[in-house]
Amino acid sequence: MSLSSTRSSDSTSRRRKTAEQSQDPSCVLDPQTSYNHEEIHDGSQETQQPDASHTPSPHHSLCPAAACASRHVCEESWEEIQSKRTIRVENEVEANKLVNNYRFGFRKWKSHVTARPFEERSDVVKELYSELNVIKPHSGPGHFITCGNLAYVLLFGWWISLAYFLVGILMFITVIGLPYGKLCWKLCCYFLWPFGNTIHEIGATLWRCCEEAPDCECSLETVEDSSSVLLPSATEGVAPEVPERPPRAPYWHRLSTYIWLLLGFPPLAVVHSLVCFVSWILVFTIPVAKMSAQTVGVILLLPPEDVLLSSSSHRKHQGYETRALLCCYHAANWYYYKYTVDGINVFAVNLLPIVIVALVVGYIDRENQFASSDVKFATAISSIIPLSYYIGMGIASISAQSNFAVGAVVNATFGSITELTFYITALLRGHRAANPCLQEVVKAALTGTLLGCILFIPGICMIIGGLKHSEQRFNSRSAGVSSALLFISVGGVFAPTLFSKAYGNLVCDACTNATGGNGSSNASGPFVCHNCHYDLKNGTLFRDHIQPLVYTVSALLPAAYIIGLIFTLKTHSHIYNIHVGEGQETGHQGTVVHWSRWRSLLILIAATVLTSACADLATEHIQPILNQPNVSQYFIGVTVLAMIPEIPEIVNGIQFALQNNISLSLEVGSCIAVQVCMLQIPILVLFNAFCDVGFVLLFSDQHLWASIFSVILVNYIFVDGKSDYFQGTALVVVYLILLALYYFAPSPSGC
Repeated sequence: MSLSSTRSSDSTSRRRKTAEQSQDPSCVLDPQTSYNHEEIHDGSQETQQPDASHTPSPHHSLCPAAACASRHVCEESWEEIQSKRTIRVENEVEANKLVNNYRFGFRKWKSHVTARPFEERSDVVKELYSELNVIKPHSGPGHFITCGNLAYVLLFGWWISLAYFLVGILMFITVIGLPYGKLCWKLCCYFLWPFGNTIHEIGATLWRCCEEAPDCECSLETVEDSSSVLLPSATEGVAPEVPERPPRAPYWHRLSTYIWLLLGFPPLAVVHSLVCFVSWILVFTIPVAKMSAQTVGVILLLPPEDVLLSSSSHRKHQGYETRALLCCYHAANWYYYKYTVDGINVFAVNLLPIVIVALVVGYIDRENQFASSDVKFATAISSIIPLSYYIGMGIASISAQSNFAVGAVVNATFGSITELTFYITALLRGHRAANPCLQEVVKAALTGTLLGCILFIPGICMIIGGLKHSEQRFNSRSAGVSSALLFISVGGVFAPTLFSKAYGNLVCDACTNATGGNGSSNASGPFVCHNCHYDLKNGTLFRDHIQPLVYTVSALLPAAYIIGLIFTLKTHSHIYNIHVGEGQETGHQGTVVHWSRWRSLLILIAATVLTSACADLATEHIQPILNQPNVSQYFIGVTVLAMIPEIPEIVNGIQFALQNNISLSLEVGSCIAVQVCMLQIPILVLFNAFCDVGFVLLFSDQHLWASIFSVILVNYIFVDGKSDYFQGTALVVVYLILLALYYFAPSPSGC
């Protein structure tokens, strides 16, 4: 599993494998197949993974039932084939990150932590990052009639054109700005339907540019030349047929320039800025944002006589040199969900302003004059989504650039920081306000995170992955390690609750007999009791028995977590059989890391501080949400508070499943569930021991049985090492049934 696995060790394992197979003639397996059957390519290669559900061809694997002396021998060989994985990436840092994905205790991360060579990326991805100044061949105007282009006309095109039309009239009224008025009317027609049409820059400045730097992107187009763009080479000289431009005043010596910059440019800049913002937020319309930015930053600041528009059907200009400035063919592209800015996904970039809005509105508008508590709670809890992404990116960057010990420490400390920040903030606020409801909400959120990671995340990944790949296989042995840890963790967390049920005293607030009298009127009759609960505070049961048990469990669970780390990372790392393939580069030469270790650490600290502030705002304004009479407080805790911070992890799991890597999809949920039970809950118990906030590790019956049933169910489904959409549907349906139980359950007593 370590990165030190070299080609020699790989070849040695292959020879050893071949020798072992030669001793068992009843089942012949090709060693190459056994090594590369489940070959995991890095997503940067844009290559489709082989479907692990397909059995090896007869050419590679011969195991007929009549030839095998023992069927389980073949099954064990098949299981060994399934457990072997080869990672092929372009640099050592990416190899570290992918190997960490298979390590226990490391959060799984799909996005790249290093910059990938642009020339090695697919044409689809290259199109996303290309500038809108490349003229491409196309079949004709009908090629541009698409849903995205029509949506552009309805959303942006008509009012951008209207703005240019009105500004053009204004420029005509000034008389001095007549050239800009003509330009505005030309651009009015252009922006109504820009697809396939091109905006060129012409002028003597470009001719000088071509003389000084022959490789620049300019072209010499004459009347006789019908080509779109001609890139001059280093040997080209001045074309004799190009006429000289008439003399003109310098750009900044004209009165019309200042009239334009004072009256015409500002309103158009506002319009394009608004279009740029809206289209960027919509993500899939980023080409419109690029088009608006190019227009404001370049085109509108050129002299009007240097701007030339040409349609897709007519590109013959006057005999002046030209350079394409803007040429857009499609207003929308569905693949822009892959777009990144400095390695950060565009959705995480777009959600970052929510953090600023939440902090400004939450801490400035204390009297709720501009926003209600519901709005503040929604913005505060939503802002945790991008912050969770930045924390995950920082953890993955530091882990990929460090040894596994540092990575394990970083994952253990910062991996649960988002949830712990919210839980501790809620407990502190509930203790100061003497509100026991927040403690129950924290317990519901802990249980909801556990149920979501055990049922929903694996289930939704199985469904999406199964719809694409029919049947997917995973290493059942490594999954068994996570299953065992889940059993240990859930049993430890709910052990005090079971103990209290066995030895606690059941106390009821009000009891009436069947005849309607009080409890003293008929001591022998049947009674109907309300608000029954186990009395733990009165007497010595809690102080002398349950509380020491809680501390004991809280000490044993982290110890079990450390043992799991040692087992999977050191003594039994061969369970995962992760090898770095031959295509991996050695060293860090030429590798550009998006975030260095120090930058990742600073971002982790900043994101943690911002998460604390947003969690404080969420707990401050959660009370109106909890007071809703039609929604149980249990339901709010197990859904909103539990699953919103895990949205980046859900996205990672789905991406792994789509790439036929269901093993990592299942490990995403298991890793979080184990950290909840073995790290987060013991930390909360430890925090309560030093700062008594009233947190007691005793859960309601619904939390207890829902968690135990979920662990049993998921272990039953994982036992065969196969997954499909039906098994995923079963997990999701059970999860929805449990949510329905929480939705219709009454709120905790006293809330």
